[in-house]
Amino acid sequence: MNLWAVIPTVALLLGSTALLGLAYREMLFARRQLRILNAQRMAASSAIQKSRMDLLEVRNRARLLEDTVSGGASAVEKVHKAISNTTFGLIDLFSRDDEFRKSTQKARETHDQTSQQIYRTVRTTNRALHILADTLILSKAEKRIVSKSRK
Repeated sequence: MNLWAVIPTVALLLGSTALLGLAYREMLFARRQLRILNAQRMAASSAIQKSRMDLLEVRNRARLLEDTVSGGASAVEKVHKAISNTTFGLIDLFSRDDEFRKSTQKARETHDQTSQQIYRTVRTTNRALHILADTLILSKAEKRIVSKSRK
């Protein structure tokens, strides 16, 4: 075998091995960069998802607060009505004067109307405050999230 014929073959093999080594190293570097990029993308997506979940939690807490105040007002109204019915019923039952009964009946009607208006006002105010809070707080937070996700 001729030595001069083997030298170019060996040189070509060494050159191709070196090029394969460089290509492998570049592939590892590109894979590492891709992993970093993917991790950053996932972190950004996770931050957006977290802010959405925070917004959802705030909205659910506001709804729970509204329902709690409304339910509490209803419960207090029922207890109040039971007490007033008992009081006015006992007055009506034990009073012997018809004029006193008529005035008590008038007072009862006025009391019932006034208390109904008050409890209705509590519920309406509660609803209005919920809408106001939703408009002021939650809408701003939603706009902030949308603007962040578009960037």
